[in-house]
Amino acid sequence: MRRLALAATLALLLSWPAPAAAQAEVDHGLYAALLARHVEHGLVDYEGFKREEALLDRYLEELSRVDPARLSRQEQFAFYINAYNAWTIKLVLTRWPRISSIKDLGSWFRSPWKIPLVRLAGGLLTLDELEHGILRPRFGDPRVHFAVNCASRGCPPLSAEPFRGRTLEAQLDRLTADFLNDPARYRLEEPDFWVSSLFRWFAEDFPEGTLAFYRRHARGELRERLLAAGDRLRLRYLDWDWSLNAR
Repeated sequence: MRRLALAATLALLLSWPAPAAAQAEVDHGLYAALLARHVEHGLVDYEGFKREEALLDRYLEELSRVDPARLSRQEQFAFYINAYNAWTIKLVLTRWPRISSIKDLGSWFRSPWKIPLVRLAGGLLTLDELEHGILRPRFGDPRVHFAVNCASRGCPPLSAEPFRGRTLEAQLDRLTADFLNDPARYRLEEPDFWVSSLFRWFAEDFPEGTLAFYRRHARGELRERLLAAGDRLRLRYLDWDWSLNAR
């Protein structure tokens, strides 16, 4: 029965196209204020979020009342990214401060990303279902990997502002470039090019190939070195840091 309920929820969330009387945009004001106060350089003040958990709960309740089908495609994309990140914070708060990694929230039988907790459009989803059932297949944009945050230091940093449909393209481009050009996130020792493990885990989301994607978003000296190296480079993958992205 639960599988049928989840299938029905996903069908509702994935309904397309949006009707003519589309909602202009979602109000992310509460979330914007929380992020501004409690996120700095991609790190999260979970203690601050815990003190204002009631405001986070209000925002999550507001999201649960949104009908995604009434949003434009860009607004939907921004809406689901914000939902993923906000619910991830909420998940961490369920055990804060007795937690050093989001993996502490899982068990032998169920990972933290398979806990049904995301309330959207009258249904209940897991973070995995939101990411792998909606965000990745629905929008088909590899830049999503630099926008969603898994509450670990290995993950691309959490944005200190919410995503909005009208600015989404610029936000995705900026976050992608920032991550790829961060010297802490790669190591180029020709012929070996060490990159984030997310490029190994989600290789199918980068159909042009990791190197081509890097060359397109790289800047300055990194871009020059990648272009000069041509096909000589050999991909290697950095270990993932699962420690909590706490300030």
